[in-house]
Amino acid sequence: MTDETMSQLAINTIRTLSIDAVQQAKSGHPGTPMALAPLVYTLWNREMRFDPQDPIWPNRDRFVLSNGHASMLLWSILHLTGVKAVDSHYERLGQPAVTLDDIRRFRQLDSKAPGHPEYRWVSGVETTTGPLGQGVATSVGMAIARKWLANRYNQPGFEIFNYNIYAVCGDGCMMEGIASEAASLAGHLGLDNLCWIFDNNHITIEGSTSLAFTEDVGTRFLAYGWNVLRVSDANDVDRIQRALEVFRQTKGRPTFIILDSHIGYGAPHKQDTAEAHGEPLGEDEIRLAKRGYGWPEEAKFFVPDGVYAHFAAGIGTRGEQARRQWTDLFAAYKAKFPELAAEIEQMQRRELPAGWDRNLPVFPADPKGLAGREASGKVLNVLAQNIPWLIGGSADLGPSNKTTLTFDGAGHFQAGNPGGRNLHYGIREHAMGAIVNGLSLSKLRGFGATFFIFTDYARPAIRLSAVMELPTIFVFTHDAMGDGEDGPTHQPVEHLASLRAIPGLVTLRPGDANEVVEAYRCIMKLCHKPAVLALSRQPLPTLDRSKYAPASGVAQGAYVLADAPGGKPEIILIASGSEVSLAVQAHETLLAEGIRSRVVSMPSWDIFENQTQEYRESVLLPQVSVRLAVEQASTFGWERYVGDKGRVIGMTTFGASAPLKELQKKFGFEPDRVVAVAKELLRTNQSRSASENLVSKTNPAMAHAL
Repeated sequence: MTDETMSQLAINTIRTLSIDAVQQAKSGHPGTPMALAPLVYTLWNREMRFDPQDPIWPNRDRFVLSNGHASMLLWSILHLTGVKAVDSHYERLGQPAVTLDDIRRFRQLDSKAPGHPEYRWVSGVETTTGPLGQGVATSVGMAIARKWLANRYNQPGFEIFNYNIYAVCGDGCMMEGIASEAASLAGHLGLDNLCWIFDNNHITIEGSTSLAFTEDVGTRFLAYGWNVLRVSDANDVDRIQRALEVFRQTKGRPTFIILDSHIGYGAPHKQDTAEAHGEPLGEDEIRLAKRGYGWPEEAKFFVPDGVYAHFAAGIGTRGEQARRQWTDLFAAYKAKFPELAAEIEQMQRRELPAGWDRNLPVFPADPKGLAGREASGKVLNVLAQNIPWLIGGSADLGPSNKTTLTFDGAGHFQAGNPGGRNLHYGIREHAMGAIVNGLSLSKLRGFGATFFIFTDYARPAIRLSAVMELPTIFVFTHDAMGDGEDGPTHQPVEHLASLRAIPGLVTLRPGDANEVVEAYRCIMKLCHKPAVLALSRQPLPTLDRSKYAPASGVAQGAYVLADAPGGKPEIILIASGSEVSLAVQAHETLLAEGIRSRVVSMPSWDIFENQTQEYRESVLLPQVSVRLAVEQASTFGWERYVGDKGRVIGMTTFGASAPLKELQKKFGFEPDRVVAVAKELLRTNQSRSASENLVSKTNPAMAHAL
């Protein structure tokens, strides 16, 4: 059998496995795998430096399927190339990442062939995709990371990092704004290690793209500064391969390949139709398509003899050779540059260097205090000097977020300076979130920053960070009404509740400068969870820790900051962020009046909920049902902590445009207001208790009902 014939057999195997899997699942997207099988075959079996036996070796090429609904493309190629599984501890298991049985059980519970690519669930998946545009935007972060890694670690004669990033995308990705944001930045940075291949099939779920999308995509990318190529026949593997060769030879610009394709290729009645996009073809159409491919019409999940061996001789042999050459090179590199090699190994294991938290500041007590963002900037600059691979920046708000790294040698990442530690994402919050994910997927500690209100623009990427269990860092300032005059458009109300609702996302709202330090200490230890910091714009009093509990309590999510004599409070005041000092002031007033109160600082619900029940009950005493929470945010969710006898001083409306002090007065965030509500709650509770006691004496049956 000729190589050309064998290649076509392999391509049609990808197509028919995809068709059969979607049909058996009774759901999925067969049309794109049918169209793009030649592309994926060419990339994997002829071009990519990827070893199926070791799918996590550091210098492998990355493949991103941004149009993740076409996941059967990925499951087919991972199966046919024999990619081996790796566990969460980075141990190679030796078993297949995707078996033929997984493909038979496509989209079924516990199958390693889920509906969309899922990072950490299936080896060989470089990032979770599905929400269109996220994959290509994430690939920009991967390309930035590779540039940075090469700049820091490559030495004369030791090209340790030189891998490329390939991302496949469709019309949907091109329409999503996040892709435009990311492409603009990639062009500006001249990321010549990045190649996007655009499946130009002119079909979406509703029908022809002409319904809503008639722009000249190629011209758009030329304007971004990309090298734009076109392959007019998606079945021409030789022309695809030549285009990929041009990409590798192009310097100073990323490459955008427009691949003209036919969705549902080979299905005589559904090719080039919306029906081929998102539903099974049906048994009759499948038989006709297989007949056109020269395939056994009744065969299901059929892999012809020689196909596995063909892939083993292609990517298997080439990938193993590339990986072994790199391993030998790294061994010599390790002998000559042991400190740099140690950094690479620590990075790959998501470990921190020794002394990573040395010299972190300790802030003295100060009634005037320091803004959360100011404290954050000081901490971040220390951490970045201790952790060389901590890299990031802001969506054009560095001076306001205080996230600019200012130490000697920090530098700014640009096309001509790929070693800079400061990234400038531009006013592109959504792309920033995805790029931070790409940095983290490349094992850097990436961070991004903006105003807290603009988490609305970044939230989809933050959510994916949690889905992928990435240790990303998001620094959000102006967390409440501190920028008062800007008004409700810039005053986050519902945002804390929104982020707290994301499973696995650690949201921290520290109450003073020392809590900021401890928040970072918690965040940097995370290996499989993203974290959000919500920080104040305005100064917050730095509490006297000789009088109040140490800020190390942040590590438990909530802790007793100030207590009643004997640890027997009548009421518990709970607060986060800027309202912690407010609760402390109210506590002192109540104590002076003989009212026993406890102050609980609660910077993180998520961390607190993961403590033992014994610890949680030691902080929020079950016998003390009178509780008052104070937070400049939506009251939504606080009922879990205050119960039916408590109350929340929070926001039930949007804010207003006025100086901060006026807003605090208007919305009740003042010590006197907290004291008044606390007293009211105690009176109400005492009155209720008295009523229950009276009923108990006069009507025992009614008391039992109560």
